[in-house]
Amino acid sequence: MSASPDLTIGYAAMLEQFHPTEVVDLSAYAEEHGFTGVMAADHFQPWVPQQGHAAFVWNVLSALGERTRGDLGPGVTAPTFRWHPAMVAQASATLAAMYPGRHWLGLGSGEALNEHVTAGYWPEAPERINRMFEAIDIIKKLFTSGLEGKDVKHSGQFYKMESTRLWTMPEVAPEILVATAGPVTAKRAGKHADGLITVGAPLEKIEMLFGRFDAGAREVGRDPDTMPKVLQVHMSWAETDEEALTNAMTEWPNGGMKFPKADIRSPHDFAQMAKLVRPEDFEGRMVISADPDKHREAIQKYVDLGFDRIYLHNVGRNQREWIETFGREVLPKLVR
Repeated sequence: MSASPDLTIGYAAMLEQFHPTEVVDLSAYAEEHGFTGVMAADHFQPWVPQQGHAAFVWNVLSALGERTRGDLGPGVTAPTFRWHPAMVAQASATLAAMYPGRHWLGLGSGEALNEHVTAGYWPEAPERINRMFEAIDIIKKLFTSGLEGKDVKHSGQFYKMESTRLWTMPEVAPEILVATAGPVTAKRAGKHADGLITVGAPLEKIEMLFGRFDAGAREVGRDPDTMPKVLQVHMSWAETDEEALTNAMTEWPNGGMKFPKADIRSPHDFAQMAKLVRPEDFEGRMVISADPDKHREAIQKYVDLGFDRIYLHNVGRNQREWIETFGREVLPKLVR
């Protein structure tokens, strides 16, 4: 009942919208209906107050490990402001030790909405990206140190770490996937990470990202065809087109905001901006339709581009109906 073997379609669990217990139940329900794996959002605050939640992702991932059988990871966590990279490395290694072969580590450069809560200076994008890659360096050092049983230390531009190692490790370190929508970061991800995560966007933009990622990988002698390319797709499906549009406007207005969101600090500010969002702002960014076939066509185009793993997020509260409908009418028809 699932997609072809070299393509997996997973469930994007929105911890901004649902109580963590419900997230775990929905993820298990999705797996019963042919979804494979869970990408769980790491948020300290929801985008808009209407969404109502922001649970701690690592607790939820552990519960998902017990309740499901597929892959699982944070989509995505920033190892740079709220966290010292060493803590992210420890959290990830522990999860991978508990659920061998299932956990991947999704990393991003962060957004003020989540990261400013510790009241540090919020830097411009280039510094955020440099911090992320230094953090990746530390995480990889710690994964290696844990596997080799040797201490490691770090002194860099942004972080210091005294001699230590990870004492609890899986047999194989988790793969590190970097989230980006920008060409420079995509190329650096090809050099330094194990794979790429991005969100639904115009196909030509994604082709460009793939090209940069592949070029970065080849520069350091890696084969990009063996490196996972992961996509998160937001959509709004409901029984009627009108309901699907209402869900998008009410629950996920951030999907219609056509500007960078990384510097906005408060859900209440997003709520003010949401008043400016119009139905046409979602065009080209998110499929809003009651017709499962329209969604399938859009997802198939991403599959044809070369994504290996795609995680789907339906923005409405109608999760179970959507899971049943897509498990029956969309997932089995996607082909590699």
